Amino acid sequence: MKIGIAQLNAAIGDFPGNAKRLLHAYRECLEGGADVVVTPELSLVGYPPRDLIFRSQFVPKCLQALDYLASEIKEVPLLVGYIDHNTSGKPGKPFRNAAALLAGGEIRAKLWKTLLPAYDVFDEGRYFEPGEACEPVLWKGQRLGITICEDIWTEDFLQRPLYDRDPVRELRGKGIDVLLNLSASPFHLGKPAQRRELIGRIAKESGVPVVYANAVGGQDELLFDGHSMVAAPDGRIAVQMEGFEESCRVVDLAALPEREAPLEQPRDEGQVYAALVTGLQDYAAKCGFRSVCLGLSGGIDSALTALIAANALGPGNVHALAMPGPYSSPGSINDALALARTIGIRCDVVPIGETFAAAKSAMAPLSQGMAEDATEENLQARIRGLYLMALSNKHGHLLLTTGNKSELAVGYCTIYGDMCGGLAVISDLPKTQVYQLARWLNRDQEFIPWSTIEKAPSAELRPGQKDQDTLPPYEVLDAILERYVEQQLSAEEIVEQGYPESTVRWVQRRVDLNEWKRQQAAPGIRVTSKAFGTGRRVPIAQGFR
Repeated sequence: MKIGIAQLNAAIGDFPGNAKRLLHAYRECLEGGADVVVTPELSLVGYPPRDLIFRSQFVPKCLQALDYLASEIKEVPLLVGYIDHNTSGKPGKPFRNAAALLAGGEIRAKLWKTLLPAYDVFDEGRYFEPGEACEPVLWKGQRLGITICEDIWTEDFLQRPLYDRDPVRELRGKGIDVLLNLSASPFHLGKPAQRRELIGRIAKESGVPVVYANAVGGQDELLFDGHSMVAAPDGRIAVQMEGFEESCRVVDLAALPEREAPLEQPRDEGQVYAALVTGLQDYAAKCGFRSVCLGLSGGIDSALTALIAANALGPGNVHALAMPGPYSSPGSINDALALARTIGIRCDVVPIGETFAAAKSAMAPLSQGMAEDATEENLQARIRGLYLMALSNKHGHLLLTTGNKSELAVGYCTIYGDMCGGLAVISDLPKTQVYQLARWLNRDQEFIPWSTIEKAPSAELRPGQKDQDTLPPYEVLDAILERYVEQQLSAEEIVEQGYPESTVRWVQRRVDLNEWKRQQAAPGIRVTSKAFGTGRRVPIAQGFR
């Protein structure tokens, strides 16, 4: 049997566009001799549709598109993900996360997702009723075991059971010749390698080939990296598709390659950069933006964001402002302009000094007798935010914020200032990784000025200011943040690992106190296992310490 894998980038709710994409991929697989074509989870819908599902016409339009697709599919079947009504007649959720086997101009089989994740970024139990039974589908003498994403994730990576059912085991017990999985598995660092381990183990335990079709593309803060694959019955990953791009591949299960297929982009930096470019590209396109703008300070965060933007949208679609203030160094402006020249983006210099002086003068009667402090620092950041929002409004640009995860975690950012924007491109990238990625990008050519990378980071909002005047060294800060935010360890457990108690307590308090800022921040692109956003739901008003 030859299986066509269509690794697709669906747009949520664009049923005509998604159907067109599916048909194009289907015909490409037919040209490659496919006997069955497999697509990702909810490939007709886009993932995750969230509360759009509750719109009165959402599911009916999905089913209308499914009927159209079915009419276009002739001899070779297409396995497509969609949403159906729950017609069981029993109490439960109104919808099903479903897959349909289309062939001969009609729907030949419908299958329901059995395991519905309700952790991290997932909330499928809010919408869907699980399938009651797992039955193979017979097609031309082949018994197809069909599963949807979470149906194969029955254990965590300590091999502890997550559910009281195992769809793969149920299908295996009824006899299958191949296991197919329609997936929309979000990306984070290390996830592609985890999937390989999982798929290989399932194939070896089942003794049949496993075909895994994963979604690709960005959707709000989530990224889907593709990396679809085929595992041989001995557990070897025989075919590994590329990451972060749409593609089709036809695989002959009777003639799988004998050598293990390598995972592309093995270095973290390559995967992170591809992820961020894809995330920005798709966010802009799916929201209707053709261009972006950002503030270019001469610092490493804005430099990296500008480079990602130029790669994602083309240099001609990136408009930067350098906005020197009373404490900006000439070197910072020179670095910003040098970067703009190197990567070919437009950068205008718009000083904020006069506006800052006017604002201080206007507020002087309310500040009489009081020393300057963070108020005046934040005022500069907010003036820059004002200018950038004006540029965005005037030209229709998507405004990008440039803060990193370390700053966002501890609130080292100004609400309504440098946090202004529609997308926070590197907000899930700790500062130490920002440096690593910048050095990796400069490995063959100096895109980001080395002076930007090597100088001490500073917001330049007061004389002689350096980040490390306020923050712990970034190596220490990021290590503590990883343990507190991603591993969710207590302060006591982090101290036991050798970190200074006073520093750990300071970081813990800053993270907890600044939840209100993060809940007003622009959505950010998720690249770590625990990003700020939908996967981390912490109350603002709370007393747990």
